[in-house]
This record gives sequence, structure tokens and C-alpha cells, in this order.
Amino acid sequence: MPLDGAAGRALARSGLVEAAPDPETPGRWRVRAKGLVGVAAVQVPGGRAITVRIQPKLPVARLLFLLDYSRSPKGWRDEAVEVAEESELLPAFARLFARQSEHALRQGLLKGYVAVEETALVMRGRLRFAEQVRRHHGRLVPVEIDHDDYTTETAENRLLRSACEALLRLPLSTDVRGRLLRLRANLIDVSPVPRGAVLPTWRPSRLNARYHHALRLAELVLRNASVEHRAGNVTVHGFTFDMARVFENFLTAALREALTGHSGRSVQQARHHLDEDRAIRMIPDFVHYADDGTPLAVADAKYKAEKPEGFPDADLYQMLAYCTALNLPEGHLVYAKGNAPHASHRVRNVGITIHQHVLDLDQPPGDLLTSVGHLARRLIRK
Repeated sequence: MPLDGAAGRALARSGLVEAAPDPETPGRWRVRAKGLVGVAAVQVPGGRAITVRIQPKLPVARLLFLLDYSRSPKGWRDEAVEVAEESELLPAFARLFARQSEHALRQGLLKGYVAVEETALVMRGRLRFAEQVRRHHGRLVPVEIDHDDYTTETAENRLLRSACEALLRLPLSTDVRGRLLRLRANLIDVSPVPRGAVLPTWRPSRLNARYHHALRLAELVLRNASVEHRAGNVTVHGFTFDMARVFENFLTAALREALTGHSGRSVQQARHHLDEDRAIRMIPDFVHYADDGTPLAVADAKYKAEKPEGFPDADLYQMLAYCTALNLPEGHLVYAKGNAPHASHRVRNVGITIHQHVLDLDQPPGDLLTSVGHLARRLIRK
């Protein structure tokens, strides 16, 4: 693509894509995606900005399913009807968030009791003795108090307001922006979470059930909207997902759910060590243990394309190390792409077999979960 030197270097430093000068054509740069999908604006010295849009290879509805399922396996819904006409991730996601938030607020804003600490002229609630002595020693007023307020300043409302603000900072169509502006107007009395602050926590309950779907989307927005993320001296403002992480989160959540009825327990990102001195740390994506803690199966997710000569050998070495440290006769590598549905390699002298599986993510959700169920049964077969 045609870029001047400053723009090309800014794009290369952004971390969004791989960018390098085209050795054959001066003034052009070769740009290639590196696993992220979404949209972002890269600020270029001089006040210019380059808008980068990286389309997922999966249909938008499939990607939304992977994202939603990993956060709530029992509460996922197929949102294909709502996003079927969208070809880009950001407008589809923003439209879906607006729709779910409108549904959540249809009965009015959720209220709840929130702990408030303040300086007051009249006594209310409980006196904060330490703060009273530190700030107003020897005086009767003002008083440092804490009390519970019944208010709309709940974690649920603050998350919705903050996600709405984050999306409004991004390039959106007029109709989607209009829906988000109306949503913000409904939440105008709610304080957004300051940038960089820890997100408030919420717990699913009967009282906030109508908020659940909107809150899961809000958390995805707030964790993946890179607002003024600085890479060196380059500012990146956008909304992107790391597809390797999306696939890993989906696969491990789906495997754990598929093994729910079996004995033992499943752990995502299990921590182990390769050596006896516990100096070499290993973190397999998924390990299933027996009730007594003995490892029964190990799997690792790999979001990468198969090369003509096969999958990368480094993945096999990594899985061999996992199997050795966990004392397992088999290990499983699960790829999101590839040509062959299954391959296996028996390692010489140690009797360990490493299996390579491929999941077709572009299946209807039910079929994809069935495929994961078949894989789960292979993991724990006797």
C-alpha cells in the first residue's frame, strides 16, 4: 500500500500489523495482519491518522459466538440474526451492545446499595474514627462518615456507561452512533469508570438478570478498546481482538464444559514446572486432573495456519515437554486451521504420542460444540 516513511514507520511501531518497505517499489509498504482483528487509528507525527481495519476471516456472527461463549458457556446465545447483515466487526459489536443495553434498561436503571465515604456536617451512618482523628482532631464538625446509599451508581450501570463512552470514541455509522448517544442519555446520571482504573466487579443474580448479556459485552469492550495506547512514540486508539487469545479462551471453556459430567476437574492456564528445581515454568492452556490431583490430559490451543510441510515442529517440542513434566502418555495440540483433521506422532524411546487436531471454526455453534465434545472424549479415553 502507498505510504510515506513517517506513516509506514508509525504503522510498523503500532503493533497492529507487520509493516515493512516494499523492496521492489519505492514509496510503498507491505502490510500484513498479525493475528489482531478490529479497527484502530494510528496517529502519525504531524497530526495525521491512519485508520486500520482488519477483517476477521470468520463471519462476524461466528466470532461473536466465540467471544460470548468463552465468557458464559451456559448463557451463550446465537446472535446471528442481529448481526447477519454486518460485514465488519466494530459496527456489528456496537450494534449488538446497544441492543442488549436497551433491553437491560427497558424496565429502568437498576438500583442498589453502594457504600459511600464522605465528609459531612451531620452524622449519618457510621463514624470513621481513624479518619476523623487524622483530619479533624478535636473538632465536632465536619465528620468523616460512611453509609449505604440506594442509588443507580451500581457496578452494572457504570460498566454500561463506560463501554458506551469507549465505543463512541470509535468510527461508527450514524445510526449506530445515534443508538449509543441515546443509551448514554439514559445513563447520564451514572459515573463512568475513569480511564486506567480497575473495573468494578459485579455478580450475576436474580436482580440483575436482565443486564447479564449487556454486561458481558461491556466487559469485552472495556478490555479490548485500546484508548491512547502508546507504542513507543506512536498513539493507537482502537478496538481490537487477539484471535489467538479468542480461540484459546473458547477452546478451554468449551473443553471444560464438555467434561463437566466426568470425574475430576479442569484447569485453564495450569501452572507447572519442567525441572525438579522448579526454575522452568510451564503453563499449558488446559489440563484435566483426577480427583486426587493427578494429571489425566493436557491440551494446547494454536491459532495458526498449517504450512504446506505441516504444522510447526516447535509446537510438538512444547507438547513433549508438557507430557514429560506431567507424566502423561499423550498430549493434544488443537489448531484452528489446517488441512488434515487429525495427525499423531509417537516419540521414539519415551512412548509419548502427540496428537494434532483441527477445529473448523466456521461451523454453526451447535456443530462446533459437538466437535469439541468429540475432542474432549479423546482427551480422557482410557
